[in-house]
Amino acid sequence: MNGRRRFVAGEFLADELVERKGATTVSVCLPARNEEATVGAIAELVRTQFMDRLGLVDELIVMDDHSTDGTAAAAAAAGATVVACSDVLAHLGNQPGKGETLWKSLFVSTGDLVVWCDSDVANFAPHFITGLLGPLLIDDSISYCKGYYHRPVGADQRGGGRTTELVARPLIALLFPELSDIVQPLAGEYAGRREVLERVPFVQGYGVEMGLLIDMCKLAGYSTIAQVDLGVRVHRNRPLHELSSQATEVMQVALHRADRTLVNTAITLRRPGFGDTEITMQERPPLIEVPGYPGGGR
Repeated sequence: MNGRRRFVAGEFLADELVERKGATTVSVCLPARNEEATVGAIAELVRTQFMDRLGLVDELIVMDDHSTDGTAAAAAAAGATVVACSDVLAHLGNQPGKGETLWKSLFVSTGDLVVWCDSDVANFAPHFITGLLGPLLIDDSISYCKGYYHRPVGADQRGGGRTTELVARPLIALLFPELSDIVQPLAGEYAGRREVLERVPFVQGYGVEMGLLIDMCKLAGYSTIAQVDLGVRVHRNRPLHELSSQATEVMQVALHRADRTLVNTAITLRRPGFGDTEITMQERPPLIEVPGYPGGGR
């Protein structure tokens, strides 16, 4: 990758980014489902440091994806605007899922730049925000910025998670080699320009990150994608048996993007001892095609 497209979060100082921001507006959106333990601290940091003190962030939204715990209350207490996914575009259906949550967060937010961060990060720090925003604010030709990080799991912290190393990275090498330099293709921390994000579809489930990466590359070009090193990321690790569905969804999306005839979008995942899981790849259209979308045409 071109050197200027690979950054380290520490390169960007918040005060300098405020000067570069000018009239550009920034939304931080946190998708959350049963993240009561961590979402409040993340939202409070963003609000106090980047909204109240600096004005770098104009809008903080926590998208509550059908939580059954105190996620919404914790986020509201921290000063975030809490939006229930079930209340957004309800006439189009109410489908839980990460991609659905991200798509709806783009619909309800207003920023020219949109930053997404997972809500289960236990060591969330200010450089997550400045690192993701930095490349977009210093270079107008960058449309999408993917975070990458080190995961303190086991002796080797260099690689991605199990789904990344065993599924996503091999699929990219086989089908989309132009994206092989993306360190963490499935990372949940990324940011982009609304004028580009609103023109790509969103897979409703866990395959959303793979779909967005491929589609943003096809739409805007690989040279418009930046990466930023966010350091160490500590979050909840799922047991292996819970990753089968996630891995299947990622594979469905990659194969479907390569050739729509390669894979069925509705399958049954059979795992002896765990029962059957029905997996259907569904996606939402680009928001500029959705009647009533207030951000279209910017």
